[in-house]
Amino acid sequence: MTEKSDLYPTADELGRLRAVATGRDTADLIVRGGLVQSPGTEEWLERDVVIAGRHIATLTPWGHFADAIAELDASGSHVVPGFIDAHLHIEYTNLTPGELARLSVARGTTTVLTDPNGAANVWGTRGMDFLLTTGTPLHIFQQVSPTTPASTTLERGGAIIAEEVVRGRLHDDVTVTLGEGNPFDYGETSTGRFREALAAGRRITGHTAAQTEESLWGYLAAGVGDDHNSATVDEVLERTRLGAMITVMGSSLTDNTVPLFADLEAIAPALRSLCFCADDKHVLDLSREGHIDHHVRQAILFGVDPQLAYRMATTHAAHYYRLDQILGVLAPSRLADLQIIPDLTEVRPSTVIVAGEIVASGGAALFANDDPLPEWTLDTVRLPETLDPRMLSLVAPPGADRVNVRAMEMYKGYFKHAFEATLPVAGGEVLADPAQDVLKIAIVDRHHRDGSVGLGFVRGFGLRRGAIAITMNCPNMNIAVVGADDASMLQAVEELRAMQGGYVTVADGEVLARVALPVGGMMSAAPFEETAEALRVAHAATAGLGCPIPSPFIILSFVGLYVVPDLGVTERGLIDAFTQQFVDVLLLGPVDSCGHGSDEHGSDEHGSEGPS
Repeated sequence: MTEKSDLYPTADELGRLRAVATGRDTADLIVRGGLVQSPGTEEWLERDVVIAGRHIATLTPWGHFADAIAELDASGSHVVPGFIDAHLHIEYTNLTPGELARLSVARGTTTVLTDPNGAANVWGTRGMDFLLTTGTPLHIFQQVSPTTPASTTLERGGAIIAEEVVRGRLHDDVTVTLGEGNPFDYGETSTGRFREALAAGRRITGHTAAQTEESLWGYLAAGVGDDHNSATVDEVLERTRLGAMITVMGSSLTDNTVPLFADLEAIAPALRSLCFCADDKHVLDLSREGHIDHHVRQAILFGVDPQLAYRMATTHAAHYYRLDQILGVLAPSRLADLQIIPDLTEVRPSTVIVAGEIVASGGAALFANDDPLPEWTLDTVRLPETLDPRMLSLVAPPGADRVNVRAMEMYKGYFKHAFEATLPVAGGEVLADPAQDVLKIAIVDRHHRDGSVGLGFVRGFGLRRGAIAITMNCPNMNIAVVGADDASMLQAVEELRAMQGGYVTVADGEVLARVALPVGGMMSAAPFEETAEALRVAHAATAGLGCPIPSPFIILSFVGLYVVPDLGVTERGLIDAFTQQFVDVLLLGPVDSCGHGSDEHGSDEHGSEGPS
């Protein structure tokens, strides 16, 4: 676990740093002859980086100190800090922390700020700690998950973390922010949580869910200080003009580096209020595109000055999240976390150093992932002994041959437009209609063996037949399954039980692809190369059924998310994101553009009291 106090130099280390900086002692390592990113100015400096132990002693003109125990030649290259991912859910990479390190550190990402909300919902606090801990050279800082559960009335979820524990963790030395919460929650509990974070000197991580004006103002007024949802220049400017930091998201859901950097003239006023995050980026995209190195490449490709692009990936995040006395800048007394970059536009480090040790070379890690896998992290998919085939049925009104339903359509990754669909009825049950790409979605409890199921309908997955299913509904980590028919959906759920978690694609009674994620039903126990290949095969199999979404499983993870407009669904039912109340799937009349019936806006058909 990355305790911040452990990363500062000890008194003995400080003494040696000063001795090395003044030439009275010999450096352990000097990185010579490179152009070094200035810690305080936007310059490339002709400097040697002088390292003593874990930390930087000083930066000197080239060749100032003749001797060192070891040397690295950075001539013709640039030297920059290790990259910082300002918001990530490690679970959604499908990798354990050690495997993520083996993949990402070699690409220059040496620090991640993680909100372990999935692990918290499956395992409680020990799951949060599991995702904060690795013996590999990756710094992991905590964004305290407040969504366990996100609501005590709209979902049952898995584990329950007491409010006093959430607030207590805000004072932990490993903590940098309060994690992302519900932007539509104005309750006393969330307000008290915001206050605790501010009093503890922590930032508050936000996802603003495309809000604007009064809705946005009310969210930021709680002390929320950053946003990784901004997908347009207008959204970025509106937020930065209110003092927010924008953590530009390049995930498997959506890559905001493209729309935000495409018009540099428009976004120019906000460029020094930007940092980067991968958020929900799975192993396949990480291995093909890269981690934060992808953001830097994209920014430079669109014309951002390389000095500024690299500062977005390092110094901006370090300063904003109050880590700059530890890392993110190449300066005396800071950790010697740095990388040698032969070509600024390619962003492929030839050497990566963490805490003074060379940990990667030529794009490959020089360390193994030996992190233990506790037995309690396995066997977490708990379903009733026998699944009732009728669990996925939606009964139509007597005598109906077609019905109107409230449905949702995916756009911009995990956002959802509400719309009305007319669906066929057979045998008294409402059916999906692949011809108009309206498929059934079910959220199935996998924590309590009680058979709870919430149903809805969704457009965007394009399956002509079959079903896909996952054990990673965000954030409660229940099963989410979408399909063209109930039999395929039920088969997919049964396969997830047999696998003890992961992703599956089925059709015509056959399992077409599996991605085994037995660690909490979220992460693989295999090397990242094997997991990436399994995911590639599963994506191809799903595309063969007609799905146009490049990353369908991770998109499915967020269909149920009820804190993102317009609709969501949990194991307890369909939810209006704006009112945070249950709504009916079946409609008796027309709906407006937001999915509300003309006589039911704001109603609470299931007696919900709203979020906690």
